[in-house]
Amino acid sequence: MSIGQTLKDARSDKGLTLDDLQQNTKIQKRYLIAIEEDNFAALPGEFYVRAFVKQYAEAVDLDSKELLLQLAEQTGKDKEATPEEVVDSRTKKRKLTESNKAPSKFETLYTYLPTIIIVVVVVAIVGSIYFVTLNNKKADAQIDSSSSKVSVSSDVSSTTKKASSTKKASSEKSVSSEKKTEVASKKAKSTKKSSKKTSSKQKITSTQVGASTFTYELTGSKAKTTIKLGADATAWMAVSANGSQQWQGTLSSGASHTVTLPTGTESITFNLGNSKATTITINGQKFNFLKEDATTTVRTIVINVKD
Repeated sequence: MSIGQTLKDARSDKGLTLDDLQQNTKIQKRYLIAIEEDNFAALPGEFYVRAFVKQYAEAVDLDSKELLLQLAEQTGKDKEATPEEVVDSRTKKRKLTESNKAPSKFETLYTYLPTIIIVVVVVAIVGSIYFVTLNNKKADAQIDSSSSKVSVSSDVSSTTKKASSTKKASSEKSVSSEKKTEVASKKAKSTKKSSKKTSSKQKITSTQVGASTFTYELTGSKAKTTIKLGADATAWMAVSANGSQQWQGTLSSGASHTVTLPTGTESITFNLGNSKATTITINGQKFNFLKEDATTTVRTIVINVKD
């Protein structure tokens, strides 16, 4: 019996419809139909064939390991390498190729560049010290020469200078006092703004952890919530607001997609096909959902938005 027929019979025995199974596994109905018809080419890729078959089997209480072995025999393919393993293999090959190349003239020059820079800096410092010392000697000679020509000022001039100096000091104290008052006022305003920003800071809290479903609570968010999805490797994902799907698709490595949710959204749902390679940013804040469970690949995340 084929894999698709085995899964379909198990579903029928449990009295589940395709809609029920879609609700339980968060796998789209068209993919469930393709699996039951052994039409694995209709799925996003080999990685998702294994992931969806495993999740379908667990949902109808079948041995997922046995079905995956049967899948490998049926499709004539061994276990597919994960995107992370493919990237790591390519990186190692590239590093090995680069290490075998003979160093170029530019690389040789780059090796000695720090030494050259140090020598130039040392020469510049020594030269600066020499010129400063020479200029100081000339200035001292000029001062000694001019000091013999300076005459003593009259008492009236001295008194005038003292009065002027006293007025300047009083004026400077008044300006200094005004500046201090202004700085204190700015600091008070800055403290108030800082406290307002802190009080309205966004916070995401875990409230429930299941086998593949994780529930969180979002507080302090904006009126309109902006979601940015990214991928470190090929990953399928979908976003829903209040039960209505806003976007779904497959992102390649390094790609991203931004979704702005409707005003008044109270519930956000993420369906992730490759959560280990997926990144989520909510209103500019990175959402670290892997800290609750870093091993689950296919997962559902539900975020309840609170005022």
